[in-house]
Amino acid sequence: MGSGTHGLTQYLASTKGITPDQFTPIAVGSGDTFIAAIKQGTIDAGMTTEPTISRLVKTGDAKVLIDLRTPETTRAALGGDYPFISIYMRADWVAQNKGVVQRVVNAYVKTLKWIQTHTPQEIADKLPADYYAGDKDLYLTALTGSMPMFSPDGKMPAGAPDFILKVLQTYNANVKGKTIDLTKTWTNEYVDAAK
Repeated sequence: MGSGTHGLTQYLASTKGITPDQFTPIAVGSGDTFIAAIKQGTIDAGMTTEPTISRLVKTGDAKVLIDLRTPETTRAALGGDYPFISIYMRADWVAQNKGVVQRVVNAYVKTLKWIQTHTPQEIADKLPADYYAGDKDLYLTALTGSMPMFSPDGKMPAGAPDFILKVLQTYNANVKGKTIDLTKTWTNEYVDAAK
């Protein structure tokens, strides 16, 4: 619990009038463990990522109720941009380890730029075979559809921090009803300096 998918599940439930006492979150992981949880009836619904989604849809074991795999479908479902994948670090650790932070961000930005200049086939060819669970064609289809989700530069989209806070305030007691100085919660400083 406490994962990004758990938080988004809570938010989406609240937007449909479903209260936290009306469902029970269960941590089931992703990939094969998520698929097993669906097939065995351990969970009735869940939120996961690709290629797990496409694997379940292909076998008919699940269907997509809310699609967050492209910027357009995410905006339609959530009402704004939601940069789901980010680098999270404690501010005090960042302040004490600026060189390490810069190297990590350099790697992420370099990877994002590499993704922008390569085809889904070229990307898949660099991944270990177990990543696409024996179905490379299915993975390629899923990746092709998801390519617009990858930031071309790693920068936080304008307005996204405000939107994320709005989402968090619907279910997270730590921020609900509180004023948060968002300028202290994120930075593009290291992305701007990436080499």
